Amino acid sequence: MDSQFATKVLLVDDETDFVDLMSQRLETRGLRVLAVTSGEEAVGSMDDKNIDVAVVDLAMPGIDGIETLIQIKQARPDIEVIMLTGHATIQSGIEAMKHGACDYLEKPVDLNVLMEKIRYAKETRMAAMAEKSAQEVQHILKSKSW
Repeated sequence: MDSQFATKVLLVDDETDFVDLMSQRLETRGLRVLAVTSGEEAVGSMDDKNIDVAVVDLAMPGIDGIETLIQIKQARPDIEVIMLTGHATIQSGIEAMKHGACDYLEKPVDLNVLMEKIRYAKETRMAAMAEKSAQEVQHILKSKSW
């Protein structure tokens, strides 16, 4: 796969060992990974227009996963967000989905499952962007008098 078109994943987790290992495992499978260890860093990286999917840990010091999700979605509604947690509860899952997460996985995460969720999230993002582009083209065509 041409790395220019490889899916770019923002990996957000305060556990440095997890971030390092997961980054290596995802990159080995052809993804490009931007790894950060705080919600603040994640929000600060929203200027990177190539990010397709964010994988965000729920429990982090500072701004937690839900607040990180909210701020990512405010800055970049087009990014699909997958939440990870070592302490899954139905309530936290509902809260994450309510704020725009596309999925919610429990740690330790199966890498094949995560890869499938990332692939699906990117397809969802691409479809939404294509739909938005098509609507913009229709709007332009309707606004022209020719």
